Amino acid sequence: MKNKNIQTEIDAWFLYQKLAEHEPDATIANVFRQMSDIEKSHAEAFAKKENISFENLMQPSWRAKTLNTIGKIFGYDYVLGVLMDTEKSIANAIIATKNKNKQEITGTETNHVKILRTILEKETKVNGTQLSRFESRHRSVGGNAIRAAVLGGNDGLVSNFSLVMGIAGATAGQQEVLLAGLAGLLAGALSMALGEWISVTSSKELYENQMQIEMDELETNPEGELKELALIYIAKGIPEEQARQMAADIMKDKDHAHEILIKEELGINAEELKGSAFEAAVYSFILFSIGAVIPVLPFMLFSGIQAILISVSASAIGLFLIGAAITLFTGKNVWYSGFRQVLFGLIAAAITFGIGNLIGVSVNG
Repeated sequence: MKNKNIQTEIDAWFLYQKLAEHEPDATIANVFRQMSDIEKSHAEAFAKKENISFENLMQPSWRAKTLNTIGKIFGYDYVLGVLMDTEKSIANAIIATKNKNKQEITGTETNHVKILRTILEKETKVNGTQLSRFESRHRSVGGNAIRAAVLGGNDGLVSNFSLVMGIAGATAGQQEVLLAGLAGLLAGALSMALGEWISVTSSKELYENQMQIEMDELETNPEGELKELALIYIAKGIPEEQARQMAADIMKDKDHAHEILIKEELGINAEELKGSAFEAAVYSFILFSIGAVIPVLPFMLFSGIQAILISVSASAIGLFLIGAAITLFTGKNVWYSGFRQVLFGLIAAAITFGIGNLIGVSVNG
């Protein structure tokens, strides 16, 4: 466990370093470098306390390397979001453990996101535009697209695996399973796609109405909106003079001021509303289908008990890979998360197989 804590710090050091290297804004890049130094010092302190040679622990884990690869492909905003989520989870876990053991909460448990913001806000060269840009990235990222891909595949795999095993239990793995599996894949994927389309469309319509109201307020009472924005930054702990200057900088550009105000007041990120509902529906359909096709494929080539065993094996491998992928966001042990996912998936499939078998016996009898 102690070595794991050291590795977590080393991974954070490595990832902040990569964020700094790929950050075009010099001020924010400097913030990332400071965070990298902080994480490195934590790792060195932990290693020294445990009498562990730090030089032997300097390599980032597979998780950190994978996140770096994701950053290269999809952009480092994904890495920043996952890193922030991980650190927040760690901080919450520390506080929960102290509460459980009735230990005093000293305040040092506060996650590194707060440290990051403190460094950023105290930078002498930071301005309102830079802070607001960081805020928008922090809120809009977090590996959301990648997380959606993992969870979409998981939904398709678990639901269709359970359906296929239920039909297999009732029919002993005959061609009815293939028909049911393909029908389940199509029905589930269409349902997911339609649900995603409705969700995105309704959210956009609601937010667009709220955004228009905010624009009207900005045009009719810019002085009041400037004061409101300054108060928001003051409430965040920024010195009053700096907060007012930051608000004034932002208000020089009406469109940018509108973007910041809807983000700070309404919690709306305008960038997230630019996505197409149709694209979201298509992606949801594809991701669900990828997971759902795994338990069905064996029945296209085989039948009977052979197809059932191959389907179970393929689905178990898929479940393990999904569980392993989830650790990119949770930081948990790969084997634990992978086998936990396999266990839950197999239990669900076993239940439906048993019910299907009972129904099949009853009908045939």
